[in-house]
Amino acid sequence: MDGTNDGEAGGSGPKRRPRLSQTLVDDLRRRIEAGTLVAGARLPTEGQLEAQFGVSRTVVREAVAELRAAGLVTPMQGKGVFVAEQPFALSVPLTPSEARNIPQTLEMLEFRIAVETEAAAIAAYRRSAEEEDAIRTANARMAERIEAGEPTADSDFAFHVAIATATSNRFFTEVLGRFGPRAIPRSQFPTLPGANDPQYMLAVLAEHEHILDAIADQEPEAARAAMRQHLVGSQRRYRQLAR
Repeated sequence: MDGTNDGEAGGSGPKRRPRLSQTLVDDLRRRIEAGTLVAGARLPTEGQLEAQFGVSRTVVREAVAELRAAGLVTPMQGKGVFVAEQPFALSVPLTPSEARNIPQTLEMLEFRIAVETEAAAIAAYRRSAEEEDAIRTANARMAERIEAGEPTADSDFAFHVAIATATSNRFFTEVLGRFGPRAIPRSQFPTLPGANDPQYMLAVLAEHEHILDAIADQEPEAARAAMRQHLVGSQRRYRQLAR
């Protein structure tokens, strides 16, 4: 819960404070729109943003994910996060099949957020060395597909299945197995800008690496937060298509 009572006499009751990540998003968005941060400019590092805003690294990463989903920034692996040349255009014509897929995609993501955030946390404290290696291998295969310019939905799905397997709870793997690679939203929207864009895919890969690092370090809360950030960013992206 992020609501709180300000305790002032005559107040109208509990007031909802903005999420810390939203405060950071709003500030960076203003800088971008005002031209203080121009296209191609590199954002401050995670550490600099943490110090400047007095927030955690998880909050910084959530804010960056939201800005990326809005098309305002582009993460570049090993280099940092940069202001995008132009906002990511979501007002694109979709095929009839893609348009029909929007509601079920949003339902799928809602379900995956509920299930996979906890799966990541459980995997973080249960995973064996072999299971950690399987997660790492799945992510490495996705990186190879990106570099080769090949479709990545199958390898992306394999990464999530490997995490489910590391829970040692068959129900997580059975649920994902019922959906198959279609659980990866971009497989249902081939005409969506960025669906096969290498820079976008590298950003997805970086989010996977945050999840992997938390699982490897056996940090359940960090794994839960990283998975949630990863899936919520995708949810925001596809929710905009429904507007």
